[in-house]
Amino acid sequence: MFTGIVSAVGKIAEAQPLEAGMRMAIDAGELDLSDVAIGDSIAVNGVCLTVVACKGRRFEVDVSAATLTVVCGLGLGADVNLEKALRLSDRLGGHLVSGHVDGVGVVQTFEPRGESWLLRIVAPGDLPRYIACKGSITVNGVSLTVNDVQRDLFEINIIPHTRAVTTFSRLKSGDQVNLEVDLLARYAERAREWHGS
Repeated sequence: MFTGIVSAVGKIAEAQPLEAGMRMAIDAGELDLSDVAIGDSIAVNGVCLTVVACKGRRFEVDVSAATLTVVCGLGLGADVNLEKALRLSDRLGGHLVSGHVDGVGVVQTFEPRGESWLLRIVAPGDLPRYIACKGSITVNGVSLTVNDVQRDLFEINIIPHTRAVTTFSRLKSGDQVNLEVDLLARYAERAREWHGS
């Protein structure tokens, strides 16, 4: 589990094909790797991945072919948001995030509004049913609050700090982003379906 509070921006430095996926070496940037062990989880652009090697300022992960078909932003040379797994003693600054991407959205608008930035994203498939005004959503691993929802389009306000310490400083219209809806919304929908049947 994660909180959606990004610790550092890293870069995918190497990508080697595997029989059924890819092994990636990631430069960790400012992420502290001193307590990272083989088998630990790190969220990379919102995707929960298992550390298979760690040396110096780099760690390696294996990404399955199945995962690569349903996420974006894991190409060679890509800048990625990084967060180590949550400890039970940690502060929960964002919201509970599993690191299981629900779908890939498309940025419709990303433009300055006063001191902040307005981010509008089109959500795919049935994901909009889980997105609520003032609810939480994870975009490329960042925990954010939804300000408005209109059908498949939702709006978020990005404060200067968030833009500065994440990959959002490079975001533009037309970019694809990994989306994870709030776990509570999923459970609420499942309970509604169960009681409705």
